[in-house]
Amino acid sequence: MITGELKNKIDSLWDIFAAGGLSNPLDVIEQITYLMFIHDLDTSDNLREKESAMLGLPYESIFAGEVSVGDRKIEGRQLKWSVFKDIDARRMYTVMQEWVFPFIKNLHSDKNSAYSKYMDDAIFKIPTPLLLSKVIDALDKIFDLMERAQKEDADITGDVYEYLLSKISSSGLNGQFRTPRHIIKMIVDMMQPKPTDTICDPACGTAGFLVTAGEYLRENHKEEIFFNRINRDHYMNHMFHGYDMDRTMLRIGAMNMMKHGVDNPYIEYRDSLSDQNLDHDKYTLILANPPFKGSLDYDIVAADLLKVCKTKKTELLFLALFLRMLKVGGRCACIVPDGVLFGSSNAHKAIRKEIIDGNRLEAVISMPSGVFKPYAGVSTAILVFTKTGHGGTDNVWFYDMQADGLSLDDKRTPVAENDIPDIIERFHNLDKETDRERTEKSFFVPKQEIVDNGYDLSINKYKKTEYIPVEYPSTTEIMAQLHELEMEITKGLAELEEML
Repeated sequence: MITGELKNKIDSLWDIFAAGGLSNPLDVIEQITYLMFIHDLDTSDNLREKESAMLGLPYESIFAGEVSVGDRKIEGRQLKWSVFKDIDARRMYTVMQEWVFPFIKNLHSDKNSAYSKYMDDAIFKIPTPLLLSKVIDALDKIFDLMERAQKEDADITGDVYEYLLSKISSSGLNGQFRTPRHIIKMIVDMMQPKPTDTICDPACGTAGFLVTAGEYLRENHKEEIFFNRINRDHYMNHMFHGYDMDRTMLRIGAMNMMKHGVDNPYIEYRDSLSDQNLDHDKYTLILANPPFKGSLDYDIVAADLLKVCKTKKTELLFLALFLRMLKVGGRCACIVPDGVLFGSSNAHKAIRKEIIDGNRLEAVISMPSGVFKPYAGVSTAILVFTKTGHGGTDNVWFYDMQADGLSLDDKRTPVAENDIPDIIERFHNLDKETDRERTEKSFFVPKQEIVDNGYDLSINKYKKTEYIPVEYPSTTEIMAQLHELEMEITKGLAELEEML
């Protein structure tokens, strides 16, 4: 959690960009990200150079001697953050624009650099030398504070980046890109990723689900992953897969993963619902909040998805996609709009039938409509299911989530009421849920009852409301109380007159 001086410095950096004419939050984060990477490239190169010297191993710095930038040869040392940050603004701007950026973008020839993969189509958008100078000065102070804070918090870099990403959701329309962090954490804690999992988010945005899954694994399986060569290689290079159709979000998502310690995440441009997505039976865990309210033409949707449910609605097509992409035994936890649970169209019923009859639906967690405020008031739910290919649904666990620790209005201020810890605890102890009444927040519903209700998964279809009779005083009693009050008022007025 970013607090105090470091938070204030990041906020002031944001103000510097706004004053300098760069106000689009995605552009700001992207430019900050590039600069952070340029700084990290210098820092990591220095560190590896020192380590190699201590161990007596050969190491050639990427900044050593002359380096090629386009057709020119330049002294590599001039491209180091620690060098160009101290020169005058105009010269620094020229160095950054003409040398550093092209150099970073073309580092893909260096197979040891994972940074370059996401820099190919990067654009330097800082408009003036003065703004660049102010930004680099501000970032330098932030890096100093981060270095001091790192002694207490190993993942301070990830926390800083997460705080930067939160700026997207506080900037109006772009809030659609981010699922609230505490909801992502709840879903990951429910699913408990394992070191052997292959995890995918086919609509990854800033890669929030993948980052949180990585954090969970580091916290709960540290030795199993980092002291095992095979598991470590899997974690760093093969575990995390994310796809999106917005290249800016892809870069931010990929860099977010790398900032959180995953060296080589597989974050790629892909229309997940089209024929270009060839993934079948590949992943053991899917975590996602796919786009709602989208409508696609049939001719751009993969034919095998339309066979499961013929529809143009993206939220239904993504559910069919998850089933296709999962291995048998693979699990999925995804956020869907409430309409998916009770929609009466053939496509709505077909996808619910496929999940319930053809696979194993485990849980439906109904969330309040305020969870995505102030950017959307849509009611949503979390579906948890396992791909079996031959059924397996016996009883479905429902939970009526009424609070998430924040007020459900546009302000979203912290409150005491929070069902999230209860949801996680109960989900991991479902054997204790069998005797719960339908009047409580959570309960089981047999599969047959759901089938008899047309595969309706809305919690209100099964929840029973307990009506408590309220007894009111009789009319005579109320009139007597009014007379007593009138007498007291008259008496009080009389005492007031005497005082006057």
